[in-house]
Amino acid sequence: MITLCGFAVSNYFNVVKQVLLEKQIPYAEERVMTRSKDEAVLSASPLGKIPFIRTAQGSLCETPVILDYLEAQFPAHPLLPADAFAAAKVRELCTFINLHLELVARDLYPAVFFGGSISNEHKENTLKQLVRNIEAFKRLVKFAPYVAGDSFTLADCVAFNNLPLIGMASKAAYGDDLLLSAGMDYKPYIKLVGERASSQQVAAERKAEMARPKD
Repeated sequence: MITLCGFAVSNYFNVVKQVLLEKQIPYAEERVMTRSKDEAVLSASPLGKIPFIRTAQGSLCETPVILDYLEAQFPAHPLLPADAFAAAKVRELCTFINLHLELVARDLYPAVFFGGSISNEHKENTLKQLVRNIEAFKRLVKFAPYVAGDSFTLADCVAFNNLPLIGMASKAAYGDDLLLSAGMDYKPYIKLVGERASSQQVAAERKAEMARPKD
């Protein structure tokens, strides 16, 4: 059985969880906090990052690697098209959301979500990069009705768990949801995907984790 390690506030943890649910792969969870110094964690995820998974063959870290493994190892209920080019386009969307939207917006998280600070210069540089990258993303995304077209794919697990976070962070930092202000009305899409059983479970477990008393 797959053991998913991490905690349910993490957007990347939730991407993997949603894939497991959509593909109907049996799994267990092990609650692990990020940056753990525990040797059992570091042996599986050397930077102490989450999520990572434990399998009968060994452990795997890094979300894109985990998702590729799950798709290859458990071909039932595929989340990638059979056509190689179409599958690559789905992976392209996943990579674009992760690297060019979420990773950029992540610079804002310490200030807007955790009471930290960010210099005005850094904040302005992040704004410029996000505005540019969102405009580029608009050239790739379809919302027809899913991000890659008419079928729910791996890219939707990534988008559903990241786009709202990017919108909230930019709204908190700049007073404006940069996705919406760029003319990307992603809210109906989030509502559509949010009706799936996997989305509802992920959202409920994230809410429960956020309400959990601090250790």
